Amino acid sequence: MSQPAFDLKGRVAFVTGGNGGIGLGMAAGLADAGAAVAISGRDAGKLEAAAADLKARGADVMTLAGDVSDRDRVFAMADEIAGRFGRLDILVANAGINLRKRPEEYEAHEWQSVLDTNLNGPFFCAQAVYPHMKKAGGGKIITIGSMASIFGIPKLSPYSASKGGIVQVTRVLASAWAEDNIQANCILPGWIDTALTRKARHDIEGLHDRVVARTPAGRWGDPKDFAGIAVFLASPASDFVTGTAIPVDGGYTVQAG
Repeated sequence: MSQPAFDLKGRVAFVTGGNGGIGLGMAAGLADAGAAVAISGRDAGKLEAAAADLKARGADVMTLAGDVSDRDRVFAMADEIAGRFGRLDILVANAGINLRKRPEEYEAHEWQSVLDTNLNGPFFCAQAVYPHMKKAGGGKIITIGSMASIFGIPKLSPYSASKGGIVQVTRVLASAWAEDNIQANCILPGWIDTALTRKARHDIEGLHDRVVARTPAGRWGDPKDFAGIAVFLASPASDFVTGTAIPVDGGYTVQAG
């Protein structure tokens, strides 16, 4: 008997950066659909708070401390998850960082640190989960791009490079691993109300109002807005959807200006 389209019971998800913001919003959606959820992050306090929130929803939760730019740690985390739950079906490669400067102002180590986390990290995560997904007969990989994958934003050079790169990496994974019944898709968030964007609103005068004016939905996004797309891309409902980059932005990217 086939699994219902949006049912994730019996599935295990690994959500990097799942201890807050968009990552926690997606982890909550996956948990509500029945998945066991392993969340990782670098802040132990935030991890425990996020785990408590997910457990309150009735989820089976595992927490892992680690930096996705550390390839050995990423592989160890994937093995720990599979060891605990017996399988690993879903990867949400969400962990990311940002550093806002004009292009001429970045130091080499600043450029590299953003790419290490935002581009190398998701690729290492995909490599780490691949053998577990192959063993299970398939899997779902969800990466996180950005509007910066599309637009040339003046103070986001390494961030934009990393997010544009992850769109292409996702397409490569979709093509390479289709034969293993693994689907890979990328989500492109718009302006979402998170700790990072609150800082941007503080630093950039008028940003809040400009975003609302340009967004057809008439508001900033909420991390909860990512629960549905995460469930769709993680579930049998998306078995014939792969290699895509899907904006979740309230229409921001289709507005002319």
